[in-house]
Amino acid sequence: MATMESLIGLVNRIQRACTVLGDHGGEGSLWEALPSVAVVGGQSSGKSSVLESIVGRDFLPRGSGIVTRRPLVLQLHKTESGSEYAEFLHAPRRKYNDFAAVRKEIADETDRITGKTKQISNVPIHLSIYSPHVVNLTLIDLPGLTKVAVEGQPESIVRDIEDMVRSYVEKPNCIILAISPANQDIATSDAIKLAREVDPAGERTFGVVTKLDLMDKGTNALDVLEGRSYRLQHPWVGIVNRSQADINKNVDMIAARRKEQEYFANSPDYGHLAHKMGSEYLAKLLSKHLESAIRARIPSIVALINKTIDELEAELDRLGRPIGADGGAQLYTILEMCRAFDRIFKEHLDGGRPGGDRIYGVFDNQLPAALKKLPFDRHLSLHNVRKVHFVLKELVRKSIGETEELKRFPTLQSDIAAAANEALERFRDDSRKTVLRLVEMESAYLTVDFFRKLSHEPDKGSNPGSTPNTPAPDRYGDHHLRKIGSNVSAYVGMVCDTLRNTIPKAVVHCQVREAKKSLLNYFYAQVGGREKKQLSAMLDEDPTLMEKRNAIAKRLELYKHARDEIDSVGWK
Repeated sequence: MATMESLIGLVNRIQRACTVLGDHGGEGSLWEALPSVAVVGGQSSGKSSVLESIVGRDFLPRGSGIVTRRPLVLQLHKTESGSEYAEFLHAPRRKYNDFAAVRKEIADETDRITGKTKQISNVPIHLSIYSPHVVNLTLIDLPGLTKVAVEGQPESIVRDIEDMVRSYVEKPNCIILAISPANQDIATSDAIKLAREVDPAGERTFGVVTKLDLMDKGTNALDVLEGRSYRLQHPWVGIVNRSQADINKNVDMIAARRKEQEYFANSPDYGHLAHKMGSEYLAKLLSKHLESAIRARIPSIVALINKTIDELEAELDRLGRPIGADGGAQLYTILEMCRAFDRIFKEHLDGGRPGGDRIYGVFDNQLPAALKKLPFDRHLSLHNVRKVHFVLKELVRKSIGETEELKRFPTLQSDIAAAANEALERFRDDSRKTVLRLVEMESAYLTVDFFRKLSHEPDKGSNPGSTPNTPAPDRYGDHHLRKIGSNVSAYVGMVCDTLRNTIPKAVVHCQVREAKKSLLNYFYAQVGGREKKQLSAMLDEDPTLMEKRNAIAKRLELYKHARDEIDSVGWK
């Protein structure tokens, strides 16, 4: 079974990692799924003193009016060593051993966002404190609730602060630490009023009563502490803050804790509750409850992590995985992109995708019509070769657009398109030459010898038994000319029939078949000889897309690491 320290420490680490990556805002984020404690109270309720008592250090800015003007996410990490130090998320490489410097940095960082005014901001400050005197705990110190705006503040400040505080405490995973001063009627407590609205059953609210030592003589807060004034599901805890004189004297917080324990132990009113009073008890109580809340939420947290990992993996697949920096990885990526394009192009040619059927339409419809027209070199070869060429170019364009892997690389798209079109130009030239060669071969048969032989061939209708004395036919007579014309016409018809079969074969062989077999072969040879710098230029991407992918990859790493850490804790 996981220990309380390991579970809460794990959540602290995950929350910190979420914050570093900016994954701490929207609904459904891992940060939102992890329980934490929000500290709520009115101005001058003693909220800051409670936090300092829990930490055991004097580290928060003080003053009149609204001192806390930005949420402070305070993560406490219990250490075994005796050293104490603090780290801010906005200054991760600096360790603060002087807690007076921590106080100044909180004030300065607040002013960086809000300016030296009394404005507020919902942008949190993240502070981690490592100490052997703390329990593992995450606390969120929120601006104090107020009823009126003071000079220098907008009229909306009352509503603005309440809205900010509400945005934290209304979340079902938020544990509410409601701070109320003992010298104020609990019925008018700003913290309890808000807690009642968002947690009417009091299931996740812890009530804290401060300034018990400042109550009028003869009065006490037992009705509140014993739950008669306002009942919560969890016990009320009384706190005695350091006096202003102690603060002025810089009384050590550890000494202040002992003084607080002595107060309750020796109090005639609260002595019977002394074991359940004080800042140390409060810290342990919150830590124990936070551990229980985390344990109860683990199944849903794991489910959220797994769901988010699947979504991030799918998004990375859609955007494309990061590419290695070395030249070999870049060359491999380029060749893989080319192969993906080539597969889609071949699918078009094979009929698996629309568009390839247009090539066959050229031969079925346009070629027969062209064969009826003469001369061959103008109407037959050039027209149809050119037509098939345009269809192939269009298929190249479509195939590039349909290759998902290429969409992230506009330069590589252009390079592949240029290389494919150059190859098609070579194939078209070869095809044109082949078609013309076929026509020339057939036309070369109509020689002088062809016509000379016609005069010696007998007519199909002549009598085979005629005598040799029969006079020779007139070579310039109508009958002989008609005979020549008939034979030429028959030959042309035969040639047309032959070309109707051979031209598609020539075009398919020289253009379509070659495009299918070796469209990018020349490009492959060129790319293989390029330097790393040239390969990098081919794989340039939209900077926005690169930033998005890097952010997703980091979030994915965070969620996988969180899952591994939760598995290693072994709470089952």
